[in-house]
Amino acid sequence: MTQPTPANPQLIGDIRQLIESSRNALAATVNSALTQLYWHIDQRIRSEVLNNQRAGYGEQIVSTLARQLETDYGRGFSAKSLRHMLRFAEVFADPEIVSAVRRQLSWTHIKTLIYIDDPLKHDFYLQMCQQERWSTRTLQERLDSLLFERTALSRLPDELLASELANLSATDQISPTLILKDPYVLDFLGLQDRYLEKDLEDAILRELENFLLELGAGFTFVARQKRLQIDNDDFYIDLLFYNRRLKRLVAIDLKLGDFKAADKGQMELYLRWLAKHEQEPGEAPPLGIILCSGKKQEHIELLELDASGIHVAEYLTELPPKALLQQKLHEAITRSRQRLDNRSVDQNGEEA
Repeated sequence: MTQPTPANPQLIGDIRQLIESSRNALAATVNSALTQLYWHIDQRIRSEVLNNQRAGYGEQIVSTLARQLETDYGRGFSAKSLRHMLRFAEVFADPEIVSAVRRQLSWTHIKTLIYIDDPLKHDFYLQMCQQERWSTRTLQERLDSLLFERTALSRLPDELLASELANLSATDQISPTLILKDPYVLDFLGLQDRYLEKDLEDAILRELENFLLELGAGFTFVARQKRLQIDNDDFYIDLLFYNRRLKRLVAIDLKLGDFKAADKGQMELYLRWLAKHEQEPGEAPPLGIILCSGKKQEHIELLELDASGIHVAEYLTELPPKALLQQKLHEAITRSRQRLDNRSVDQNGEEA
């Protein structure tokens, strides 16, 4: 019997790609339609509730509707699901925002986001999901790792973070403010109590994928112990990365102890060499991250490191309790507002 002629591998590949693309497009269309449906269901329920003055009518109508709809259409319309819909329309009251969200995020994304009570925190995760196309799993991982708290701790006050989020929404241009964190949590490295800088570097390279996730959006690895020859001297950058969203190189210097003022000069040398020899046309100037096990805030403020494109951050080998991180965030906000108040008083005094 004649054997069938094998299909052209290129043809099979092309057809598979067409099928997958169509399936993905169909799933996105279905998700968008369902999300819009859920929002409109809530609007209709809300209208009914507002037109009736009887106490407890809202809960009664949800329970009654759920029993009938669940019988007709399945578990997707249970009382719990209807309450999710009510919460959705309460949090996303603007139809234009709903129109954008339903095209970009799944219903599972939305169910997670609508129960974040802090408006700034909610906006932060919404923007990151939209701009970085996080999966629902990634979103949950970022929430579990307290990404917002650590980002907010790095860049205060709240007004600055809110401004950066508004700029991201308007321009689709992400800034270092939203990417750089403090502290970085390196619990996945499995480091013991005693280790050397080389041990830290080796562990990062072994767990590079997790380290890239911890760094944040858009990072790719470039080099380890990048050699810089200046005059007749050799210098080495511990780790060199590139961030495609920021369009700039990012040099990381690892320190076991506390940050020292001399570390600034060393990193400035690295950044100027990179700008001269490695920066490509159209790229922004290189950034530096000094990653240390401790730091003294007044040192960093007096050195005005941001003006040099240098970010100093602590690293933790285990995730701290949420209460402790929130306490540190509260203390940092208080210090930041005090500095702003003092600056305002000084300026008013000079003007007088």
